[in-house]
Amino acid sequence: MPPSPAASPSPAPSAHPEHTRQLRRVALSGLLGTAVEFYDFLVYGTVAALVFGELFFPGADPAVGTIAAFGTFAAGYLARPIGGILFGHFGDRLGRKSMLLLTMGLMGGASFLIGLLPTYDTIGVWAPVLLITLRVVQGIAIGGEWGGATLMVVEHAGERRRGLWSSFTQMGAPLGSLISAAVVALVSTLPKDQFAAWGWRVPFLLSVALLGVGLFVRLKVVESPLFAEVKKDRAEARLPILDVLRRPRPVLLACCVGIGAFTAQSLLTSYLIAYATGIGYPRPQVLTALTVSAAVALVVLPCASALSDRVGRRPVVLAGALLSAATAFPVLALVDSKSSGALILAVVLGHGIAQSLMYGPLGALFSEMFGTRVRYTGASLGYQGATLVGAGFSPMIAGSLVAGSGNSTPVALLLCGGSLITALTVWFVRETSRTSLSGADTEVADAPRTEEITA
Repeated sequence: MPPSPAASPSPAPSAHPEHTRQLRRVALSGLLGTAVEFYDFLVYGTVAALVFGELFFPGADPAVGTIAAFGTFAAGYLARPIGGILFGHFGDRLGRKSMLLLTMGLMGGASFLIGLLPTYDTIGVWAPVLLITLRVVQGIAIGGEWGGATLMVVEHAGERRRGLWSSFTQMGAPLGSLISAAVVALVSTLPKDQFAAWGWRVPFLLSVALLGVGLFVRLKVVESPLFAEVKKDRAEARLPILDVLRRPRPVLLACCVGIGAFTAQSLLTSYLIAYATGIGYPRPQVLTALTVSAAVALVVLPCASALSDRVGRRPVVLAGALLSAATAFPVLALVDSKSSGALILAVVLGHGIAQSLMYGPLGALFSEMFGTRVRYTGASLGYQGATLVGAGFSPMIAGSLVAGSGNSTPVALLLCGGSLITALTVWFVRETSRTSLSGADTEVADAPRTEEITA
């Protein structure tokens, strides 16, 4: 792989106190916004693993009901690239901030409505139809959320600490997971009949409170300065998606680099709940393990992202991928031991540490792979494509294979395979930690500049 071409440094952010306040506000907005999105998304995955099979797909074999519930989970992931294209287009044409307000409102509204849904016993087949519809709305919303939230932070930050600042958005995932696991753990202490009757609705209805806080903070941020500069100079209308797909290699590389992180995320969070409870773990023990793992991730993510500012994005992602692949079978063996302490260790090692090393630098890395004119669209497509392949189908595939084999080997193979895809692909990605995000670099998708994607 040839050495990375020299890049002129991005302008350092102003030392003016107002700029510092705005940067912190944007980072907090990214953290809260992404936490709301992931809270809503992960609450669905958690509750789907616990009761959606019996409530929305009754009469089926328990394993089939779980697979069907995770099928609706996959529907949300299928919708994510649509959201990336839709909100990416308008985010690149109209601005980042307005799209972020819209995605947050859609996500919170869909989650609240899921909490009000009648079940199959009340309205029959319309119950799963409405559930899938709202799940698709969730997927479209989160498909546009991550790209905009990350770009707002990255484009406000200076060159030297883009990774660290972007980690605030990345930390929204474990924070949302932490809150969702805590809330579901609390309501799951209810007797089983009460949890199935009304307790499962509480986490979805509570999303309104998180939505209000997130919108309040997000309304106070200003538009990305790099986007404002590009918009001022734009001479003609363009379709960002066509510019991105005209030279698709950056998107394909981004998709493959992210697969390992999202495979680990889905298998060691949402699917693990169904698998672990199925082999005899009490639900509170599983949710406790996920809560501890999320707390560890909140520490590892900013450390991994800050390290990527010093040594580069690629080495950190590669280290996480290799660690995840090497520990895939030991992690599942720990889960199979049926020891609560071993379960916590397994989830912390596989998700809290290895997955966080892969995931932490992705916000900065994906943003740096695209020019400002198409950055929202390009980064969103890369990220959501990775979630679709790595996370969208993994729980359903794992559930089907485990039902057939009767052991956890297929889960370990999926986890190892996703991590190895990331490890192999990262060698073909140019190091971007010193890439300029301003000036000529904003034109990368408008001119044939091969250095942006040189392997």
